[in-house]
Amino acid sequence: MGFFSKLFGGKKKEGSSELEALVSSTVGGILEKGGFDLSFEIKSGSDDKGEPQITIEFLGSDEELLKEKEGQMIEAIQLFVKRVLQHNFPDDRTNVMIDCNGYQEETSQQLIDLAEKLKGIALEKGKSVYFRALPPKDRKIIHQYLANDSRVRSRSIGDGLFKKIKIYPVKGSQEGRATE
Repeated sequence: MGFFSKLFGGKKKEGSSELEALVSSTVGGILEKGGFDLSFEIKSGSDDKGEPQITIEFLGSDEELLKEKEGQMIEAIQLFVKRVLQHNFPDDRTNVMIDCNGYQEETSQQLIDLAEKLKGIALEKGKSVYFRALPPKDRKIIHQYLANDSRVRSRSIGDGLFKKIKIYPVKGSQEGRATE
């Protein structure tokens, strides 16, 4: 039986130990077939909203390969593992989060810093400013961050997967930027 038939075939079982075993064999197979010099650690728990989550942390000399091109390899592995879980456990709603040496937190902070800068410009000039086209997970980070400030609003603009974000001041909130 081949690697993919093990992942996509066989009997469907419920339970977190079975989920973790499937995630472990899937990630192990990806690393083996890809020839990566990486090890990984799997943790089960809950996300910020209390939803079940499996976190996979990669370690090793090929960490930089995963982070290249804005973390596309991390996202690809994460998507693949999610799809394998959805196929084998269709009723389970466990989220999968993959990280490599704090990369996810670092990129989230960079997006928040840029959103803060653009929010300041929008408030100063009293005009809309636009954020470059982003994938859904990055837009979510920005929208959630900006939702905490009642002086501005944000909206995704465009068609397709990648959309721009419009950041604009709320009418009657022309206070300008606070001095720091």
